[in-house]
Amino acid sequence: MLQIDLWKRIAIVLTCVVGLWLALPNAFYTPVEQHNDAVRAIEQGGATPELEAQRDLWPGWMPSGLVNLGLDLRGGAHLLAEVRVQDVYKSRMEATWPEVRDALRSLTPVRRQEAPDGQLQVRLQDADKMADAMEIVRGLARPVQTLAGTGSNDINVAGDAGLITITLSDAEKQATDERTMQQSLEIIRRRIDEVGTREPTIQRQGTDRILIQVPGIGSAAELKAIIGTTAQLTFNPVVSRGTDANANPGIGNSLLPSLDNEGEYYTVETAPVVTGEELVDAQPSFDQNGSPAVSFRFDTTGARKFGKYTAENIGSPFAIVLDDEVISAPVIQSHIPGGSGIITGNFTVEESTNLAVLLRAGALPAGLDFLEERTIGPELGQDSIDAGKVATVVAFVAVLAFMFMSYGLFGIFANIALIINVGLLFGLLSLIGATLTLPGIAGIVLTVGMAVDANVLIFERIREELKTAKGPSRAIALGYEKALSAIVDANITTLITAVILFAMGSGPVRGFAITLGFGIITSVFTAIFVTRLLVVIWFERARPKTIEV
Repeated sequence: MLQIDLWKRIAIVLTCVVGLWLALPNAFYTPVEQHNDAVRAIEQGGATPELEAQRDLWPGWMPSGLVNLGLDLRGGAHLLAEVRVQDVYKSRMEATWPEVRDALRSLTPVRRQEAPDGQLQVRLQDADKMADAMEIVRGLARPVQTLAGTGSNDINVAGDAGLITITLSDAEKQATDERTMQQSLEIIRRRIDEVGTREPTIQRQGTDRILIQVPGIGSAAELKAIIGTTAQLTFNPVVSRGTDANANPGIGNSLLPSLDNEGEYYTVETAPVVTGEELVDAQPSFDQNGSPAVSFRFDTTGARKFGKYTAENIGSPFAIVLDDEVISAPVIQSHIPGGSGIITGNFTVEESTNLAVLLRAGALPAGLDFLEERTIGPELGQDSIDAGKVATVVAFVAVLAFMFMSYGLFGIFANIALIINVGLLFGLLSLIGATLTLPGIAGIVLTVGMAVDANVLIFERIREELKTAKGPSRAIALGYEKALSAIVDANITTLITAVILFAMGSGPVRGFAITLGFGIITSVFTAIFVTRLLVVIWFERARPKTIEV
């Protein structure tokens, strides 16, 4: 029978209303975007009259989710960075030296030797104790914490004539590379998120490269400034202080310039007491003199190490090192057990705020080499948007005209469903915060063309049923019933293709897959449920004896 239960009618109408309600902000893109930016800024830094005025551009009780514009539509910056994973090997060996020195101290005095990057070489004063020393150092090895490295240790130890050479094992290098890439991805993402950019694309490419695309940012140079700063904070013991820039710091030490006092240099132990990785928070603040500063707080492990060091070295200076520059070298006046402190220097308010942001985001575990960089201007993006609008409008009008001319009143029902379909599609994209790119626009245009396929199948089937003289009500019911299997089969195969594109593709390909997949879902819904509801409501009111499809 040609009827739809009341609860089904309510569900169909509510679905359409909610979808169009979620899509509504996209019709007022600029004020909604300014409203969202103002809300975010107020949450982070407090309200100002200007921000409150921007916030009031859009009612707070209305939905404010938007379909974000991708790099090719909005303009922005594109970078391809290569991570220098070998840097981490050197850092690991630097951190291993104090552990090896302390372990061998009770056996024989040792000296660190010059060695290639990624190696640690230790000379024993008593070469006769080589076997015992090798056994002690091998005891420092730890199992590799990966499935592929099961059964392997993290270091290889070799020795000859009183010289012990320590390197990372191949399994540990592989595991370290993977951790380095994951950490670099996360830190880059956190740094970009901290400055409030919209929907960046940050993806791993190959074994040691990262693709970074950020819409709406001014230039590639600006993006590099955000992510390229290592902001590596360490707390190192001070060996000496002087003005000789060419002084030999000695093995295991580094000669670093003072940030505040030009011409002054500090010799510090390379192995830090605590690193920025153990920071849990950093906030801009002011010191006791009212000058801009940065307050920080360590995690439990960092607080314990920092507290132990300050307790054992009262009266000694220690260096706060940021990116190989000593920003402060205070003398430890007392035990600092809480794991909290403050970094002072000749900061401006902006510099202290930026430093806090970078410290919260963490230190990049390895350096980056930028292999490719591009800046895409907003004018090019606007041209793409305009071209996409033209293509969509042309396709839309052509489909509407074709359906009306081919199916008359039923074509009008299909056209109404098509308009609702596009609204539902934008509502879904807004709900998940999807990013729209040029291929995404192509997916929408394709959806407009495909959206009426199901209606064509249904209407043609109704024509066939009318020839059997079963009456209009029975013909319409059978048309929807018998066309259903063909509609489902055709759209499932296309949906499978969209899923594969999303799973296997990246960047714009995934954008196309998302719009295509959601377009299929909304098209089937509007064709099977919305047009049928419209036809049923019309038929109940008109009660026609005959119909023309």
